Amino acid sequence: VVGINVRNRDLQSVVDEVQSLIKENVKLPIGYNITYGGQFENLESAKERLLVAVPIALILIFVMLYFAFKSVKEALMIYTAIPLAAVGGVLLLWLRDLPFSISAGVGFIALFGIAVLNGIVLIEHFKELQKEGNFNNIIDLIKQGTQDRLRAVLLTALAAALGFLPMAISTNAGAEVQRPLATVVIGGLITATILTLVVLPVLYAHFNTPKKQKAMSNKKNLGALGILILLGVLQVNAQQPMNLETLIPLVLENNSGIK
Repeated sequence: VVGINVRNRDLQSVVDEVQSLIKENVKLPIGYNITYGGQFENLESAKERLLVAVPIALILIFVMLYFAFKSVKEALMIYTAIPLAAVGGVLLLWLRDLPFSISAGVGFIALFGIAVLNGIVLIEHFKELQKEGNFNNIIDLIKQGTQDRLRAVLLTALAAALGFLPMAISTNAGAEVQRPLATVVIGGLITATILTLVVLPVLYAHFNTPKKQKAMSNKKNLGALGILILLGVLQVNAQQPMNLETLIPLVLENNSGIK
């Protein structure tokens, strides 16, 4: 048995490096083999459990959202907070130069549950305002709803983030387990809160705008795009001088009066 203690590095990369060095430099006699145990063995078994636990957690979150809103569309809108939160968790891990560990994986599960709370708060209030019917268009409704719930959304995120802050800066025994978990939660809540206040209202406006208004806005957009393209073509043609012999066939071809 050869025992080593890993410090200031993640266990997986150390074992990978040991395996590559042994493969290059050591030739074992027939009948001999090497196994890696201890914390690495626990890491491998925990990874297998996470591959089952994370999908189950994600499915359960979606099912609970569907039961709460009775709508797949609204459940999916709130579900967008999960990838937005994951971005912040990964980014803050990278900025702090922390490896992805089992505790970080558990942190992502906790983060996903907290991240959808802001979406629930916003969507519920949007629906309440829509039932009251005091707004002429969906944009005014969303502005008022977001303004009303801004404090609640910030409080939800800050309460959880500040609760994990001591773990994120811990240097005591067990800090190697606490720091990745807390870092994931804090980083994910920052991006989830900011992006939820931007992305979720936009999605709600898109899915709740009447089809007639969508068609009119699409026509306006297409018209504006057509004008821009036409101006671009005219500008290009203006920059390319053409002689009379080239212009006469174009005039005859495109002028219906002459035809």
